[in-house]
Amino acid sequence: MGLNKMKYVLPAFVVFALVACTVSYKFTGASIDYTKVKTVSLAQFQNRAAYQWAPMATLFNEALNDAFVQQTKLQQVARGGDLQLDGEITAYDQFNKSISSSGYSSLVQLKMTVNVRFTNNTNHEEDFERQFSATRDFDASQSLDSVQEDLVTQMIKEIVDAIFNAAVANW
Repeated sequence: MGLNKMKYVLPAFVVFALVACTVSYKFTGASIDYTKVKTVSLAQFQNRAAYQWAPMATLFNEALNDAFVQQTKLQQVARGGDLQLDGEITAYDQFNKSISSSGYSSLVQLKMTVNVRFTNNTNHEEDFERQFSATRDFDASQSLDSVQEDLVTQMIKEIVDAIFNAAVANW
């Protein structure tokens, strides 16, 4: 092979080797046996908390749905899935967490709790019913209306991650 041909073959070989040897890792945390588990049913979680914030249930349901769509290959079915999740938002409260020297609240804690029933129709030993909670603090000089959406979104993400891990990550 001549020197002219070699200067074209060698770069082509290097490019081919790099493309052929590329390894892609995707860590989602899910450890699902897709030979047994193929479907998931996610019920609409209702807000049954005494204190209500209208968008909360919708935001929660969307986040839970997104977690399973983005992190698993499970097909979503309306009912009768191999994995089934249902439950309700049971609490959404705010508490005075600390008092200033003037005797007024200086820090407020917001808490959200979701009750979840999980059924694994391929292995009922993994079934559970549990409460998942998250809290966020905010300065009492701020109104709840001004921080509510951001804090609720953060709590929902934390709770959905915990539910997802409990249901399919086997941690």
